[in-house]
Amino acid sequence: MNILVLGDVVGPSGMKAVKEKLPALIKEKKVDFTIVNGENAADSGVGISKQNTEDLFNAGTDVITSGNHIWDEKETMQFITQEKRLLRPENSIKPAPGEGLGIYNSKNNKKIAVVNLMGNIFMKKSEDVFQAAKKFIANIKLKKDADFIVVDMHGEITSEKMAMGYLFDGKVTMVVGTHTHVPTSDHRIMEKGTAYQTDLGMCGDYNSVIGMNRDNSLKKFLKDSSAKKHFPALGEATISGLIVTADEKTGLAKKIQPIILGGSLEKRI
Repeated sequence: MNILVLGDVVGPSGMKAVKEKLPALIKEKKVDFTIVNGENAADSGVGISKQNTEDLFNAGTDVITSGNHIWDEKETMQFITQEKRLLRPENSIKPAPGEGLGIYNSKNNKKIAVVNLMGNIFMKKSEDVFQAAKKFIANIKLKKDADFIVVDMHGEITSEKMAMGYLFDGKVTMVVGTHTHVPTSDHRIMEKGTAYQTDLGMCGDYNSVIGMNRDNSLKKFLKDSSAKKHFPALGEATISGLIVTADEKTGLAKKIQPIILGGSLEKRI
């Protein structure tokens, strides 16, 4: 069982790269199920539109996760209630439209549970993420309720994500971090069999400041009065993510492969 997860898609360049490269990547790597974090996919670089979701699904995405920017496109509040394949953080302040977890069928007819969590530190206010994780663990069991389980931990700080990895180790197929837009080099299979990476990075232009126009971002840091509202960099994007090969008997990880494709970063596939 091959599961692919891609980091935050940022703006038009990120969308272009995913639409162009994802179908071939799925075919080449014999991917059975694909998850993409789409919370920055909109043209503005924050939020996700209905058209973005349709484009990602048409490119081969099975489930879209998100994070703190999920409501930045106003239309999302309406269409997320009908589109069960688009998740908002499970620990969002209630009531919130949409769902934070779901169980889906893969191409090879396996049940894949996906849960989208959001960190509490330096992030928008949300319910306690570790309590939400414990509740999920109590209710959704690997090889009982789902053949495989994927956790997208959308958070700012590395320690919070690492702690979440250990909480889930042996209980889920993989825990991946999103949000910081920089791929970490700690991808590994943990002691009890769960695949882990602190942050997948982004699908966006890396000649930027986390996907935003670098010149304008620098002006903001320098407190230059001519700085504008952040807007995405539009150069060639890099696709960043992870492929995990999972054991169909245990639901745990057997092999882990980082994906870095296109753009300015060194290729790793």
